[in-house]
Amino acid sequence: MDTPNKVLIIAYYWPPSGGSGVQRWLKFVKYLPECGWTPHVFTPENPSYPVIDKSLENDVPAEAVVVRFPIWEPYDAFRRLSSILDAKKNARPVGTSMVSAKRTSTFQRISTWIRANWLVPDPRVFWVKPSANFLQDYIRKHDIKRVITTGPPHSVHLIGYELKRRNPGITWFADFRDPWSEWGFLDSLGVGPRARAAHRKAEQKVLQQCDVILTITPFYQRQFAKLSGRNVTLLTNGFDDADFKNLKLSATAKFVIRHVGTINEKCDPRPFILALADMLRNDPAFRRDVQLDFVGDVHPQFREFVERIPEVNAITKFTPPVPHSALIDLYATSSLLLLVLTGYKDAEGYMPGKLFEYIATGLPILGIGPEQGDAAQLLNESGAGKMIDGSEAANITIALKDAHRHWQEGDTLVHRSSDERYSRRGITRQLADLLLAVGHENK
Repeated sequence: MDTPNKVLIIAYYWPPSGGSGVQRWLKFVKYLPECGWTPHVFTPENPSYPVIDKSLENDVPAEAVVVRFPIWEPYDAFRRLSSILDAKKNARPVGTSMVSAKRTSTFQRISTWIRANWLVPDPRVFWVKPSANFLQDYIRKHDIKRVITTGPPHSVHLIGYELKRRNPGITWFADFRDPWSEWGFLDSLGVGPRARAAHRKAEQKVLQQCDVILTITPFYQRQFAKLSGRNVTLLTNGFDDADFKNLKLSATAKFVIRHVGTINEKCDPRPFILALADMLRNDPAFRRDVQLDFVGDVHPQFREFVERIPEVNAITKFTPPVPHSALIDLYATSSLLLLVLTGYKDAEGYMPGKLFEYIATGLPILGIGPEQGDAAQLLNESGAGKMIDGSEAANITIALKDAHRHWQEGDTLVHRSSDERYSRRGITRQLADLLLAVGHENK
């Protein structure tokens, strides 16, 4: 039932989209009605999602009003042109992204350069003007006073900017799940000086005009505070207790080390792999017991790296992406959960949503990355595991031996967190309180 407390959430990623980008606001929307808020979600009708997970649709509450609006993205044109060129060359078609894992063709290099330097802040920029025009009438019709935009894609924030410009009385919350002008992804794309300047200009426009800046880690909170000269509110990601209520950990015949999530061109698990290889060569019992499983998309160069090390290749499997609901079964048959942060720009500020889900399982976690970063602090506070710098091969080996010994002794479960700080429901209550407080200030 619609309540007087309404909030419009503008999000590109929404079910049936899969992947990490959809989880944060899907879970907020799931629990906002419990807090007395009716969420209105504005999302694309025909988006270009790289991952589909229909199981996430089960989390959309009946109270949510979901408005789907057409979007034009250049990816379809890119795919059609690419298919034509590949057909002429009798080549294999490329995927949906303008950024290929291997940029081998001239067309791919040109298209990536266009995406990086002409489409600022991103290829969804063509959605901004028609969305703002549609929502101008929508917020008046439904008497909506609070608007949330979440990026990436950061073009979504430009919709919020336009709505705020036209309607100064609304309260606009800009949520950053990743950095913008400081984002390492811009380095991967090869963004030039002019485009960099355009990103900074658009970012400043959003940071100065929104009423509240939200972000997900303490590092990003400090970064956006420095960029904006304003206070920034921290609302971390978390885990949904409902997802794990039926989780039953079971004894496994193998010591299963499992990594969940994408291994992209910036993620560098090689330090872990090399330490693992050393253990496999020197510890016959460990070699007999261990199995390594990467669940999700894996960069081909990393897969080739694994295949070149016979000891590691023999115990490694690559599992394609699975629906989020199926992850629970995989967690149940895991012995040690692997988190890899090495390779990322500003990795000390990277605290992915899957880390909170790892914590919810109660299984031990081995993180490879900055020992003084946000993820390391979260592991320490929760007692869920430890973070080891990728350069500390000996310490990685010690951690693996320790985890293997606990598994041999049947002592796998290390904790089970019920801390509201990590709960999606608890964090949504924080959001609801913020919506109410800031909304009253702006009246």
